[in-house]
Amino acid sequence: MYVAVKGGEAAIANAHRLLADRRRGDRSVPALRLDQIVEQLALGVDRVMSEGSLYDRELAALAVVQARGDMIEAIFLVRAYRTTLPRFGYTSPVDTGAMQVERRVSATYKDLPGGQVLGPTFDYTHRLLDPELAVGADVEAPAQRPAEAEAMPRVSAILAHEGLIEADGEMPLDHVPGDITREPLQFPMARDIRLQALSRGDEGFLLALGYSTQRGYARNHPFVGEIRIGEVELELDVPELPFAVPLGSIRVTECQMVNQFKGSAKAPPQFTRGYGLVFGQSERKAMAMALCDRALRASELGEDVIAAAQDEEFVISHSDNVQATGFVEHLKLPHYVDFQAELDLVRRMRAEYEARDNEDKAEEKREAAE
Repeated sequence: MYVAVKGGEAAIANAHRLLADRRRGDRSVPALRLDQIVEQLALGVDRVMSEGSLYDRELAALAVVQARGDMIEAIFLVRAYRTTLPRFGYTSPVDTGAMQVERRVSATYKDLPGGQVLGPTFDYTHRLLDPELAVGADVEAPAQRPAEAEAMPRVSAILAHEGLIEADGEMPLDHVPGDITREPLQFPMARDIRLQALSRGDEGFLLALGYSTQRGYARNHPFVGEIRIGEVELELDVPELPFAVPLGSIRVTECQMVNQFKGSAKAPPQFTRGYGLVFGQSERKAMAMALCDRALRASELGEDVIAAAQDEEFVISHSDNVQATGFVEHLKLPHYVDFQAELDLVRRMRAEYEARDNEDKAEEKREAAE
């Protein structure tokens, strides 16, 4: 039972002013601008957009500032703001095969149609602190070359051409995709609903679960078929028009994981898929999502459910960091009535215990005297 706190309005107002003061910090240091955060802390902004389920870089940057860099608090702020926005409709499914690719790598084929494109990545950095960043040293401009028009087919399409990977899974024409922002979660859930939940799930939680599958808990031996980062076009179908209306483009990260499958009574041995798609540049999150997606397909593929990462209700129910932080941090609220009830119960139980203990000791003394 929670108790409303009365008489603390002045203290709360002072706490808010103190928070604003600490957020601003030393007044002699220039205040952060949103464009600085958008441009120079882009990966943090992308995470807030993805897990906040709202693609708006400036709003995500504002949330990061307001939350003093607390990413989960920033995600909470974006989610709350998102609920105030009107819903005009749903865009058509994006075609990631037609992505304007900025980064594209595969761990399964060295030579791919369209080639490997390293793009901006930490993969080959030395993880040594760079003191020059502290003094604002000039940055060398990157080398550029004209974009090539060569197609970049997915690795999964190459495997599918040989019949070595499961079918991509066409959506039935009468299937209406669910919307977890408007409908309560129900288990078991369709894969499209599950992918939505994973896409805005906490990166750290999904990363830990994905890691667990590689350490033997739901072992499935994954290969990164392909990771691609780039811009995709959004289009909206308008009933009055015979064509889709382009709305602009957004940056996304897509990961297709290729996994071994020994086959079953209904399916031959083949590779299976794990899929991840998130806003912005966040390949670690997309990879973790793909690992979890494949693990959660255990029942569908006739595999034994023996690990946490394969338990749909466990994974989805605990992956949302906004729900998790709310449930954990509510423990800070006044629980005075609950605690007093527990305190009274423990006192009575302790008194009964001590009374029995005294009786037992007295009985032992009588027996010893006899």
